[in-house]
Amino acid sequence: MTDADIHPPDGEESRIALDHVTIENPDAPDECAMFPRDASEDEMQTAWISAYDDSFVNLETMR
Repeated sequence: MTDADIHPPDGEESRIALDHVTIENPDAPDECAMFPRDASEDEMQTAWISAYDDSFVNLETMR
């Protein structure tokens, strides 16, 4: 793997289509898991991001 595999050249924007699922936890905050739409089963084990309710902000507030 090279740096170009991770960081696109200047002027190029990397776009990865993501899917998400909400995981409802009875004894903890719910979480949103985001993962590449075309991920294989093996990639699904490591290629995901988890976010909790306090990880999100109102878009209009941040503009």
